[in-house]
Amino acid sequence: MLRAVSRVGGALLRGSQVNGPKAWNFEVRRCASSGLPMNTVILFVPQQEAWVVERMGRFHRILEPGLNFLIPFLDRIRYVQGLKEIVINVPEQSAVSLDNVTLQIDGVLYLRVMDPYKASYGVEDPEYAVTQLAQTTMRSELGKLTLDKVFRERESLNSSIVDAINQASDYWGIKCLRYEIKDIHVPPKVREAMQMQVEAERRKRAMVLESEGTRESAINVAEGEKQSQILASEAEREEQINQAAGEANAILAKAKARGEAIRLVADALTKQHGDAAASLSIAEQYVTAFSKLAKDSNTILLPANTGDVTSMVTQAMGIYSTLSKNLQQNSLSVESAEEVKQRS
Repeated sequence: MLRAVSRVGGALLRGSQVNGPKAWNFEVRRCASSGLPMNTVILFVPQQEAWVVERMGRFHRILEPGLNFLIPFLDRIRYVQGLKEIVINVPEQSAVSLDNVTLQIDGVLYLRVMDPYKASYGVEDPEYAVTQLAQTTMRSELGKLTLDKVFRERESLNSSIVDAINQASDYWGIKCLRYEIKDIHVPPKVREAMQMQVEAERRKRAMVLESEGTRESAINVAEGEKQSQILASEAEREEQINQAAGEANAILAKAKARGEAIRLVADALTKQHGDAAASLSIAEQYVTAFSKLAKDSNTILLPANTGDVTSMVTQAMGIYSTLSKNLQQNSLSVESAEEVKQRS
């Protein structure tokens, strides 16, 4: 068994020595045409790259960044996958919205290789596959929205496209990080209609704002008039209250003054020569009243004895005496009634 292995190994060695220059030239031409690194036994893999190695045509391993060793002629670097984020421009394409408007739309796709093995053996060209998937998904998602919602829900549309791409690209070892719609072009007639709609909407807003301003102004004016009337009525009420209070105070003051005057007159009449003083006062008042006749009216009613001042004074004093006697009798009767009550 060991001899057979040694014979086979010797044959391979002799074959490699004979065909070595030809095989090496072929490997150099292949790597130069494909742009892949050549197996130089000692390899340095750059950061953020993954080199897929096949040994005798089958997947062997993935070289990590740093120093790596390979067996010449048996190991071959088949794929080089970049692990950085990739930016792909999605070409402009036509799509029909839900309300049958044809749109021209393009975008930008952000990808990253998550599994170099799947990205190498899961699909022939990962970038082309994801680009085609993004275009078909974009058309499908736009067909679910009306034209107004396409512009209004741009962010949600991007999120829907990313979710749809990730569901399919998971088998390819690629993850879609973001998708951004760059430009949306609409037909010229639709653009004119949209411009007219925008202008009409702005005119509507202006009219609504103007009507609201007029309403607010009318409300403010009415509120001001209401407050003014309330304040005027309150001021009038306060004025009436103050006037009534002033009149009441004046009446009380007049009543107190008249009562004090009557009391003083009564005290004066009870003193010596009080009747003479009263007669003099009545005569003076009579003369004063007689002098004011015919000043306020042309019609005058005079008594028969106008010039007899003495009789008028005597008559007034008689009335006063009668009233004084009645007052004295009333006071005596009240005192006697009180005495009877006390005795009983």
